[in-house]
Amino acid sequence: MVFGHEGAGVVAAVGEGVSTVVAGDAVCLSFRSCGECGECRGGRPAYCLRSDLNTRGVGDVLSRDGRPVLSGFFGQSSFATHAMAHESNTIRIPSEFPGTFAAPLGCGVQTGAGTILNVLDPAPGERVLVFGAGAVGLSALLAALTRSCEVVVVEPRAARRDLALSLGAADAIEPGAGLPRARHAVDTTGRSDVIGRAVGALRRCGTLALVGMGGTAEFDIMTVMAGGIRIRGVIEGDAVPADFLPRLIELQREGRFPVEKMITTYPFEEIERAAQDALAGRAVKPVLTFTG
Repeated sequence: MVFGHEGAGVVAAVGEGVSTVVAGDAVCLSFRSCGECGECRGGRPAYCLRSDLNTRGVGDVLSRDGRPVLSGFFGQSSFATHAMAHESNTIRIPSEFPGTFAAPLGCGVQTGAGTILNVLDPAPGERVLVFGAGAVGLSALLAALTRSCEVVVVEPRAARRDLALSLGAADAIEPGAGLPRARHAVDTTGRSDVIGRAVGALRRCGTLALVGMGGTAEFDIMTVMAGGIRIRGVIEGDAVPADFLPRLIELQREGRFPVEKMITTYPFEEIERAAQDALAGRAVKPVLTFTG
């Protein structure tokens, strides 16, 4: 399979019936949705019933040594010089907006920011706990700051805690530190122990949004019941990319959503170094670039 799930580039050609973009448009690519199921028709494309459109790819486009190579991962397979995308996941962006800034918007940044702006919807001055200061967590931080919230970030790596503070977090603490009470929390880790702590830190009628890939989690049921706590799973920030990504771009251009501060670029040939830097915490959001 050809992977790659956060692409940006320029439209080379469009198929028959495509009306939202034309050749020459600058675009970024997001997740694909069918547009026909009940969730899509209800304005919730992130929960499209055809999840296979993003995970399984198709095998009738590419081949190697006579064998099919799956493409269409996340509706794009953008680890390539050319990608075949779809109208539902191809978003036109301003021509002068850097592609290196635009690419991460399509998944990780959209997930973190959308969880705040579309799901938790905090009021100004409310406290938000963010567990994990990777690209998703820092995007949640930046989005919460656009609402004038007080954000506390929980992160094991000192460099990422420092970055969170420089971006405007009220505090950035190690996982073992005491947690302040909050109305809203976002878990980007998928770790059971972290989720349990997040539940325990919520005020009555607070909400925990789960966006981290994980397995199982344990928490005290009576704490949830007695506190009226809501635990909400979130995919892709509950966003409609064609509407939400232009909002993020506008916030970035206003200086209110500096996504560029978490990005490190690498030539595509250095993809292994980018992966290792991400694993080691040296890079928050690696972005691969092509030349020619």
